[in-house]
Amino acid sequence: MISKTKAFARRIIYWCLFCGSIITGTGQPMTTYTRYVNTFVGTTPLTDSAILGYNLPKGWRSWAGLTFPGSSLPNAMVQLSPMTEYGSGAGYEYEDSVILGFTHTNKGHWNLCNIPVLPMSNPGTKFGSRFTHQQERSSPGYYGVYLHDYKVDVSLTSTLRCGYHRYVFDNNKGRQMLFDLGKANSRVSTWKIEQVNDSAIQGFQGGENVYFYARLNAKINKLSKVDEGQRSGYAIVHLTDDSKAPVELKIGLSFVSEENAKQNLEQEIGNRSFDEIRRDANRTWENLLSTIQVKGGTDKQRRMFYSCLYRSFLWPALRSDVNGEYRDAKKNITRSDFNYYTEPSLWDTYRNKDVLLGLVTPRVTLDVIKSMKDVGDKTGYIPTFFHGDHGASSIAGAYLRGIDNFDIKGTYQALLRNANASDGPRPARPYVAEYISKGYISEPHVANPHVETKAKAGVSKTLEYSYDDYSVARLAQKLGDTANYRIFMARSKHYKNMFDPATRFMRGRLENGDWITPFDPQYPYYEYMYREANAWQVSFFAPHDMPGLIGLYGGPEGFESKLDSLFTVPWNPNHIARNVETMIGQYCHGNQPDHEAPFAYMFIGKPEKSQRIIDYILNNLYGIKDGLTLAGMDDAGEMSAWYVLSALGLYTFSPTDPEYLVTVPLFDEVRWKTSTGKWLTIKKPGRGRKLTAIKVDGKLNEGYFVSHDLFKNGGLINIETKQ
Repeated sequence: MISKTKAFARRIIYWCLFCGSIITGTGQPMTTYTRYVNTFVGTTPLTDSAILGYNLPKGWRSWAGLTFPGSSLPNAMVQLSPMTEYGSGAGYEYEDSVILGFTHTNKGHWNLCNIPVLPMSNPGTKFGSRFTHQQERSSPGYYGVYLHDYKVDVSLTSTLRCGYHRYVFDNNKGRQMLFDLGKANSRVSTWKIEQVNDSAIQGFQGGENVYFYARLNAKINKLSKVDEGQRSGYAIVHLTDDSKAPVELKIGLSFVSEENAKQNLEQEIGNRSFDEIRRDANRTWENLLSTIQVKGGTDKQRRMFYSCLYRSFLWPALRSDVNGEYRDAKKNITRSDFNYYTEPSLWDTYRNKDVLLGLVTPRVTLDVIKSMKDVGDKTGYIPTFFHGDHGASSIAGAYLRGIDNFDIKGTYQALLRNANASDGPRPARPYVAEYISKGYISEPHVANPHVETKAKAGVSKTLEYSYDDYSVARLAQKLGDTANYRIFMARSKHYKNMFDPATRFMRGRLENGDWITPFDPQYPYYEYMYREANAWQVSFFAPHDMPGLIGLYGGPEGFESKLDSLFTVPWNPNHIARNVETMIGQYCHGNQPDHEAPFAYMFIGKPEKSQRIIDYILNNLYGIKDGLTLAGMDDAGEMSAWYVLSALGLYTFSPTDPEYLVTVPLFDEVRWKTSTGKWLTIKKPGRGRKLTAIKVDGKLNEGYFVSHDLFKNGGLINIETKQ
């Protein structure tokens, strides 16, 4: 009788866990937020030409999503995920049917995917196994799949610096593990692997320079190597047949040494079981996701919200070991009292994701800033990533929001050097001398420019440097540096030098100042005049000076007319450029350069127009078709963070500034536990989507912005709407 009661209780608990709640000691249900997360969001390609804006050329896969479905903790060193195609954005493409291995690092950006491991049973001459999505399962901190050709059920979980594999073989004879060390998404320069004892191996994969130490619960019969150190090479670990238990592989990573990888493994996993590690991973994600609690909305909206919130915290990635050591920008082994992280994907993430990171996990943001300062100390420049100098915005924005426990004076001096210096082989701001002297960056004359034309991207750089200058100016103001405040505020107006009043576009200029002709504002360029954009998509970018931008268009009426055209002028399907995809008229949500444009109507008192576009994007360009497809590349979480903040109704229009643009949230109520332990509550009664009033703590709010003070002190925002 007792055993039946216990069995029934277990079934009740399992059912509650499956449904997303458990019963606490008080009898109250405790919601679990990880159940809403679908880690496969963003793994499927966008193929609908009506959404893309063009027909995919033969052999092309759209750059939608490029996410990975595997196991990771927030901002971890290890991302343990299936690999279906090397050279692809995240290694995993949903339409594939063969898994080639399970790799231990990922970003979703054509690099990493290091240390591929594949369990095998009597393999043939080709490595890889068929699988089906029906036999995949995943949740934050967990991934599982059945490999049909090898008859192995795979379960994966992870810690910050370690991966944990569990393999259940249908046949315990001939069990092997492939270490395909000649392969990764980034170029492999060399590799090695060696047996340490009868149940441990260690090695190194050059290129990203990743070290590993792995321990098995089964004995190694032999370790065979083919073309060791070469890109064509691999190693196979052959296991003995004397155990019928599931094979468990615990592997620690390090970017410093094999010894550190072993120490990471011993400290983070040690003798703990797979289920313990998986529970800890789930608990970590549950704690993070429960920071923001929503009520109302549709089931799809809740699932997309928490899936996007999850995606917003996978990058930047940890690079320091448990003993504090890491390899710095000069590849020297260093030790610090902070966690060292990779550089943020600043061109993408400064817009929204970096702010979200600081709001939810300020300690990570603090250590990211210290890491960026460390890079600046070693190389002469704060890292920039890809285009622009947006470390200025991310650092200034964090400091102005109260994340200030770092060497602000030294960091500020480094940002000044970024903004002014042009020496060295790789200055932080290319062509900055011309930008300072002329007030803009010119282009050479090109007779027949096309998508792949290589030039200066002078329009995009001028606009972005102007905003970066504003960020430096705000920091100077805060620090009492009046002289530099005035200099950089003046430079922040340089964006106006790119505005052609005749065409009413931001337009490229030649070295003599003439406007570039011929001029097609609809043509998308990668590096000529614009960076991954056309004239339409950059011509509304001045988040620090919207009154000045509106003035260029002749005032609110002219600005509104031009903005209307952005969203209605049809996209030319013959204009094809990778990343410039998913169109609403000329607006491109599939890439970052115009992600602020839907909010621009707010600055001329037309919030209903902004809301109509924002709602369309939220409800139609995330979770497309199968519920998994995104409108564009997630870019280290920027696409996801756009959804999170827009769905909550608090967008970081000017991320440098400690304030948030209020729109109508998707949800009836939002409760956000701030880093100070206070609660910020947002309420939107009724179904209306037209914003009529904003009240903060019962008082009518002037304008559409609310202060960051709400995240310090807590408070209540009431959103009043009408149909």
